[in-house]
Amino acid sequence: MDRTTASRPVETARTANRPLPLSKTGLLCAGPVFFASLLLYGWTLAPTVTLVDSGELIVAARFLGVAHPPGFPLYVMLAHLASLVPIGSIALRINFASALFAALACAMLTLVVAELMIIRSYLGALKRWPRKKTAWKSKKISIGARDDPASNPFIVLLPALVSGLLLAFSRTFWSYATIAEVYTLNTLLILIIFFLMLRWRRRIIEDERRINTNPDSTRPAPAIPDYDLLLYAAAFVFGLALGVHHVTVALMLPALAWIVYKTEGRSLFASKRLLYAAFLSLGALLAVYSYLPLAASRTPIISWGDPRSLEKIWWHITGKQYQVFLSFTPQIIDKQAVEFGKLALHEFGFWWLPLVLAVAIIGFANAFKRDRTTFWFLALIVIGDLAYTLCYDIAEDKNAYYLPTFISITIAAGFGARWLLQSVLSRPNIGTKMYTLAAFPVLFLPAIALAGNWPFNNRGHYYIAQDYVENILSTIEPNGLLLTLDWQVASPTLYVREVEEHRRDVKVVDLNLLRRSWYFDYLRRAYPDLIERSHDQVDAYLTDLKQWEHNPGAYTKSIVLRERIASAFQEMVQSFVTRQFEIAPVYVTSELVLMVDEQTKELTQWLTQTYQAFPRGLVFQLAADRRFHDPNGVHLQTRGLTDGTISFDKDDVVSIKVLPTYKIMLVNRARYLAFFNQHERAVEAFKEALAFDPTLQLAREGLDQSMNKLRTSGPSH
Repeated sequence: MDRTTASRPVETARTANRPLPLSKTGLLCAGPVFFASLLLYGWTLAPTVTLVDSGELIVAARFLGVAHPPGFPLYVMLAHLASLVPIGSIALRINFASALFAALACAMLTLVVAELMIIRSYLGALKRWPRKKTAWKSKKISIGARDDPASNPFIVLLPALVSGLLLAFSRTFWSYATIAEVYTLNTLLILIIFFLMLRWRRRIIEDERRINTNPDSTRPAPAIPDYDLLLYAAAFVFGLALGVHHVTVALMLPALAWIVYKTEGRSLFASKRLLYAAFLSLGALLAVYSYLPLAASRTPIISWGDPRSLEKIWWHITGKQYQVFLSFTPQIIDKQAVEFGKLALHEFGFWWLPLVLAVAIIGFANAFKRDRTTFWFLALIVIGDLAYTLCYDIAEDKNAYYLPTFISITIAAGFGARWLLQSVLSRPNIGTKMYTLAAFPVLFLPAIALAGNWPFNNRGHYYIAQDYVENILSTIEPNGLLLTLDWQVASPTLYVREVEEHRRDVKVVDLNLLRRSWYFDYLRRAYPDLIERSHDQVDAYLTDLKQWEHNPGAYTKSIVLRERIASAFQEMVQSFVTRQFEIAPVYVTSELVLMVDEQTKELTQWLTQTYQAFPRGLVFQLAADRRFHDPNGVHLQTRGLTDGTISFDKDDVVSIKVLPTYKIMLVNRARYLAFFNQHERAVEAFKEALAFDPTLQLAREGLDQSMNKLRTSGPSH
């Protein structure tokens, strides 16, 4: 049937055989999910800057700068608008923007599941899915009220509500809903695309259903372009979504193509309509990413990658600097698969009670049996997502890359919940009590997720990053220089300096970012005297660095080039340190003294051989001599870190990096005192370390040794 030439009558299919009450009820169902999610996220919202990329993203948003690749231009612009709301701190405002995006995403997932449920009911009523589109027209089927979703909205809306709440209470999504990050906006846009595509599909199926159930009707079908407004809207949103986190959005293409194919066959792929949709996506993409060169041309506080030329724009959008983390080796895939399995067990509550995963498996199996289109739609989401993420060996925010898979699982859990409801409600003459009994185990699923994830995602008392920075800055003397390899120090410090304008006298240099030429633009603006004092060494290093950025392969092949750029880097950093000593102290974070990093091994050796590194709070201060330097007392703020208000997974950045820093520096202060025979003070210092963590074996051993020294030699003087 050629529906592209059909005219639209005054009385359209919108008024015929379409379950308007169910659609309206679907919106009413999404409303409570939105408000419940927003209330939850507002209650558990982080009150200030957090770890990982939060500080950098807030600075980029506040000053309309350029964030790390791929730049997230749409997020930066929307977060900037949120930063203008005159309520609370800048960090709180942008954190709340994440909460708002997340609550909208949960509501949108509810609508997505409702659409899938309605479509399934229609296709179930048609008894089978014809392989050819023309078979729809020739098949005449009567539909009983029992098969119509409008006759029993309970089995459509309750599973949809459960899916929305499951996403809201899931470990990963909830964690990003309370901090400044891009992933909740990214998820919202993906779900808007799904909803528009599924609504487009449902409209077409409804017309085919009407024709089959009323073949004698003289009312012609509406023209497809009427429905293509939904298709084009989805294409436009797809282009916008590429301006947030384009990798996960692009991975959804196979699933979306499958929906198109199962709705219209191959016809749309060979039509101009596909070109129109592609042009809309491309136009939205170009409009969003035009932000990058425009923002960079303003020379903002942070302009990561300096994307003003076409080459640098391409490097930035494609994430050139992160491509080294892609590996297709079996060892990496196996490792990531194990990590994903652990993550999935914790995602929807207690790892030892994986009921949600079990119900999702039932949903996948039921969809495979009764609705292959939905099954493969969900399966392609998972396959596309895992095909990339299992080969991407990064840490910290890796769990966010699995969000499409978790979306698919929550949708499948909705189908599993529907199967459970139908199993209970299929009996004749059921009453209200039976509906209540059927609803209870289904609603128990999001309750499990809420109870299991609350301790980890309640960030209402999350001052960890701000206290971490303040604990460090409080020990640094005026105009001091701090060298670090720790992004958990550099990122929140960037926020504290540039947004809160606190301790702007302290120069914080991220040694990892010194391997990017754009970073020197920031250093010249933030610490002009530091760069000016070592301008010869900086210029020499930048010459090599820019050559490496344009042709890293040449440096990989040539040991001479590698040694030259390494030597230039070493001379520049040494110059920073020696020239800084002329005016103020120099400090380094613990990994530069206690850990051997292959890239900075020579620098660490030079620092430890040339200077004495003695503990000063959570950092080491460098001294030009080897005599005793009083480390002074330690007064640490640790809100949310050790007071039991928040729990942390073993792979959380707090567990991996922040807590170990506190522990190792407390122990090192005590050991430093003991080394210089300050055993009375050492005993007190070891006790402070044990008060922080009673399981610290090094502190217990050091305490015993200092106590023995005091007993045998008397008090130290």
